[in-house]
Amino acid sequence: MPASKQNRDDLDLILEAAAGAGKIALSYYGQSPQIWLKTGNSPVTEADLAADKYLKDILLTARPDYGWISEETLDERAAVSSRQRFFVVDPIDGTRAFIEGIDVWCVSVAVIENGRPVAGVLECPARNETISALPGGGADQNGSAIRVQAENRPFKVAAPGNYLNKLPEYFLGSIERAPHIASLAYRLAMVARGDLAGTIVRPNSHDWDLAAADLILSEAGGNVLTAEGKALTYGLRNTQTGDYRHGALVAASGLLMDNMLNIVAGTAFG
Repeated sequence: MPASKQNRDDLDLILEAAAGAGKIALSYYGQSPQIWLKTGNSPVTEADLAADKYLKDILLTARPDYGWISEETLDERAAVSSRQRFFVVDPIDGTRAFIEGIDVWCVSVAVIENGRPVAGVLECPARNETISALPGGGADQNGSAIRVQAENRPFKVAAPGNYLNKLPEYFLGSIERAPHIASLAYRLAMVARGDLAGTIVRPNSHDWDLAAADLILSEAGGNVLTAEGKALTYGLRNTQTGDYRHGALVAASGLLMDNMLNIVAGTAFG
């Protein structure tokens, strides 16, 4: 099957699966779901687990030869290197917001081939938004094309406050600080559709936080890059961190991307 046809078929599959998982997650939203703490005090709810099980059942039944990486499932990243394609899933990106009743959370599903996403979906049921992309096909939200912000100043930039505060004063004086969005996937989507001009991603993000939104942003005219200006590779061990986590990242486009890369490359983010 030609790659473009396979990508389209995979996008159709993950669109349907993410919509179903979104309905499951939404049924728990605002209903005080049971919560547990994982290693590192990261929360997981019964909604995360229910959506994750649904996604794994649906997707691997449809594509039994694909690999699987998910935040809420046994870590299978070491095994995906033998697979031509694999799914990268976060059943609820923004679990803390979900728990607090804040609607900025989403189901994130991507298909990876050769280390890069070839189909990506963010299903945001509490906001009635479905955001998706294919390589070379552009990015859209609810059927309408989305595009990064034009280079109008001041640039609106979001990042954790303790990260922004480490940046030089001359740069901080040229931007407008936007409220931090806890869901990384949704924050990248906000850059893709022009709500934000850019964002800094703190170290230790995972493939499932990034993969779908990475493709959406790149198809909308931006990028998410390492501090060295390189595109991300998914499913591979990070030679710098020694594990599968990513270092500090920058998401933006155009001149702002260039400026942010120069600044972030010279800033120590602990």
